[in-house]
Amino acid sequence: MNQTTRTAKKIAFQGMPGAYSDLACRKVFPQLETIPCETFEDAFAAVNKGQADLAMIPVDNTIAGRVADVHHLMPKGELFIIKEHFQPIRHALLGVKGAKTGDLKHIHSHVHAIPQCRKLIKRLGVQAHIHADTAGAAEEIARLQDKSQGAIASQLAAEIYDLEILERDVQDENHNTTRFLILGPEPETPDLKTPTITSLLFSVRNIPAALYISLGGFATNGLSLSKLESYVDPNFQAAMFFCDIDGHPESKAFQLALEELGFYAEDVKFLGAYPADDFRKNG
Repeated sequence: MNQTTRTAKKIAFQGMPGAYSDLACRKVFPQLETIPCETFEDAFAAVNKGQADLAMIPVDNTIAGRVADVHHLMPKGELFIIKEHFQPIRHALLGVKGAKTGDLKHIHSHVHAIPQCRKLIKRLGVQAHIHADTAGAAEEIARLQDKSQGAIASQLAAEIYDLEILERDVQDENHNTTRFLILGPEPETPDLKTPTITSLLFSVRNIPAALYISLGGFATNGLSLSKLESYVDPNFQAAMFFCDIDGHPESKAFQLALEELGFYAEDVKFLGAYPADDFRKNG
């Protein structure tokens, strides 16, 4: 554990108290105060301005895919990835005190949570309403105090907003998992013996097969890419690539691969090197 992690007191997340990002913060850092932020930009800014020591940001979900807003923030976020966390998402159906499932006419939740619970919504025959986050949906039905209004959110949200859990584990798929990145103001590279993920951003030169050639060095040096995603510019041309590499940046193999990458890639940016979560070998 490096200096920033040891001395951290506050961790920022996007959403209201009780959001799954809040739940992930409490799971990984139970000793830290969680700081809710309205937007992902605000969570990044909280660390940059010293209002929080770390930020917990979701990047991918096994059902909904990548969190697009976050990926566009990473190139200019000025923060470094120091840890990853895989959080199982266990949705609960919430209602006000005294409500029963049969009372519900409307269900409120996040844009990603609604399609993750299609079977429940179809079974109940209710109308779905989109909210900025699951905890915000829970807060609204707590404020309305209407038995016909329900929310799909976390058990933590039920506790915070004093709601009944009408049904547990209402997600369609039990493999529903979100990958979170923990960001800090300085890199915290693990030692060479630790299984490590290194994240990079880069663009490629405007020549045929530039991406294919630029990534060849990782293959020839025995390094696997666990993630490769592109960003498009306003003209719908691939302008930048985000990749996660299974390897330590200080290893000989990585240094050789990086040297080859440099022949065809431009604007290579180091985003962080961090321990590979145990979920990768156990999941």
